[in-house]
Amino acid sequence: MHHRSTRAGAVLALMCAANLLAIFDTEIVGVGLPSIQRDFGLSATDTQWIVSAALLAWGGLLLLGGRTADYFGRRRVFMLGLALFLVTSLLSGLAWNGGVLIAMRALHGVSAALMYPTALSILANTFTEGRPRNRALAFWAGMGGVGSTLGLLLGGAVVDRIGWHWGFLLQVPITATMLVLCVVLLPADRATDRPRTMDIAGALTVTAGLGLIVYTVAEAPAVGWTSARTLGMTAVALAALALFVVVESRSAAPLLPLRMLRSRLRLGGNVVIFVVTAIAFSMTYLYALYAQQVLGYSPLRYAIAGAVFPLTVIVAAYLGQLVLHRVGYRPIAVLGTLLFGAGSLLFTRVAVDSPYFGLSFFGLVLLGAGLGTGTLAASAAALTDVDAREAGLASGVNAATVMIGGGLGVAVVATIAASRTGDATSPEALTEGFRAGFTASVVISAVGLVLAVALLGSRRRGSRTTGVPLTIPQPRSGDTDLPSLQSTESFQSTESLQPNRKVTP
Repeated sequence: MHHRSTRAGAVLALMCAANLLAIFDTEIVGVGLPSIQRDFGLSATDTQWIVSAALLAWGGLLLLGGRTADYFGRRRVFMLGLALFLVTSLLSGLAWNGGVLIAMRALHGVSAALMYPTALSILANTFTEGRPRNRALAFWAGMGGVGSTLGLLLGGAVVDRIGWHWGFLLQVPITATMLVLCVVLLPADRATDRPRTMDIAGALTVTAGLGLIVYTVAEAPAVGWTSARTLGMTAVALAALALFVVVESRSAAPLLPLRMLRSRLRLGGNVVIFVVTAIAFSMTYLYALYAQQVLGYSPLRYAIAGAVFPLTVIVAAYLGQLVLHRVGYRPIAVLGTLLFGAGSLLFTRVAVDSPYFGLSFFGLVLLGAGLGTGTLAASAAALTDVDAREAGLASGVNAATVMIGGGLGVAVVATIAASRTGDATSPEALTEGFRAGFTASVVISAVGLVLAVALLGSRRRGSRTTGVPLTIPQPRSGDTDLPSLQSTESFQSTESLQPNRKVTP
């Protein structure tokens, strides 16, 4: 018994290490963006692809990643994700131009889409249902907030002292060690009932459609919003998304069963998550550039200054979950969007010499509080009244929405900022562009407020809520809320889920 407990603890540590590794990689990108842009001579439009490419691939393929683990085996797919992560880290650190780095970031998203749901599935099948599994998943989810803060500070130190290249290269030996530990700690995959099919067509159409939307938005300022090219690309993107809906409606094992969105509350929860994370990712993206390009912060100083954001997220999520049962989803979600709007509005006042404690500190606190409360309420609503057999799938949709919202948010806000700045590189011109981007976040916050009021009814968290609100590690953010897990095998196919059934790895 002691041996089994020790082995389970080692597996938990390995999965948490994978979570921290993904967070550290994200922080390296955020801290190193100005240096990367300068070294490769990238335009603002190209720079946003470094972030958006990873997020869109991660979110678009996340559900397919969970299904792949069902089909080919958890250990095999987790190790494949780790191996791909190793390759992308190595080539990112050795990248000789911006195009190579952007391509590697997209592949990083693929690796994360394989690793993340499989890690949760491994944990769900390593620990018995009930308190042991709940504690393990709570510890794993808690790494999001703590790891984000540590990753930001360590990433800032690495980029500041030895350069952004080494931030990626240092991950190579760590990942290689984890691959060896997988062989030692994880049981070999056994033959089990596999899902009848994998919805590859659904994953490809939704990822292609979202990617084309981002590309269209990014290129539209240069070629014209009403040009034939822009209108044509928009039509192709919408056609791809429409095809995705058709595929999902006809697939025997769809990635996103459309019935899951028939509930107004679940639909509203996912829509609000989309808006909230769009603001969160875009605001942290803009602040990283503003602090280093305009205020002249070093990467380490920026990391220290920005650490208040994830810390506030953790505190706000904790306080929010204490009252969520009493007041319901809508008040907490409305509070979150109002805080986002207030923080974004404060950032519209940035200048070339804005003092940290006179503006940025309070803006980051407001944004962190908005993210902590907003994602808490929206995630809980998105997972309300989900059948136990589909709790893992609902959590997967929730997590995918986070990444897709972040990718599109960065693309839209970065494009607005770049269109205002143009080719100018002076601090004054850059600041004017950042103000435009922050203003766009105010508008998005207002949209989120309207959607929260309209879609999230006053109903309180019910007893039928199942599953785990899982928030993928975000740049300088985290979410510690983890309601009880009644019956879930995270991100598993619906065919293989049976109530109270423990699947052997």
